[in-house]
Amino acid sequence: MIKEAVSTTDAPGAVGPYVQAIKLNGMVYCSGQLGINPAEGKIPESVEEQTHFSMKNIGAVLKEAGSDYSKIVKTTIFLADMNDFVKVNEIYKSYFDGEYPARSCVQVAKLPLGGLIEVECIAYI
Repeated sequence: MIKEAVSTTDAPGAVGPYVQAIKLNGMVYCSGQLGINPAEGKIPESVEEQTHFSMKNIGAVLKEAGSDYSKIVKTTIFLADMNDFVKVNEIYKSYFDGEYPARSCVQVAKLPLGGLIEVECIAYI
């Protein structure tokens, strides 16, 4: 078993002592991605924009690992406000071709950097 860290400049760097993802045994375990615009290094105000950036950032990490959205088997969505659930779902589903992964979605007390959403996933390569 060889554990390999995954890192790309196409997604924001870690905001703590962790890596963007780990590849192990044909799987990729992606750390949570906030809705940070990687070009600006800032979090937009709306949950819709943040959701798109969270998903695009996950996509960039998956691509670097040799995977993509179609190979995601599990996601976890962390929301600052569960009232955003419907808005987030509409955007989230647009990143898949109708075959959705298993998923959990929970409201949390607070996210880093004042984020409104964070998405993490597990995918195969």
